[in-house]
Amino acid sequence: MIDIIGSLRKVVTSDRKEDRPAAPSKEDRRKQPNLFEAAATFVSASVEEDQARMDEASGWVSPEALSFGVSELACRAVIALAHEHGESPQTMARTLLGLPVR
Repeated sequence: MIDIIGSLRKVVTSDRKEDRPAAPSKEDRRKQPNLFEAAATFVSASVEEDQARMDEASGWVSPEALSFGVSELACRAVIALAHEHGESPQTMARTLLGLPVR
């Protein structure tokens, strides 16, 4: 989990704007993955340590949109896991991060 956050932080804070393609046309935007597809691809690629896919997904949307998508994915995952394990979302989040449960 820490690796995902660190990787995302690099994407969001780096000067990679030069590496990004020009803004896509309206036609291209319809074909491009949305922020949730980008977040899902980015996170799964991070887990698999696939830097090429991480870079690809980070180019699909703005860094802010990717950050929002990853955050939304994390929230939904914590809620789903908490429900599955009969725990509160706070307990599950702390458990996943290796923090003491309060």
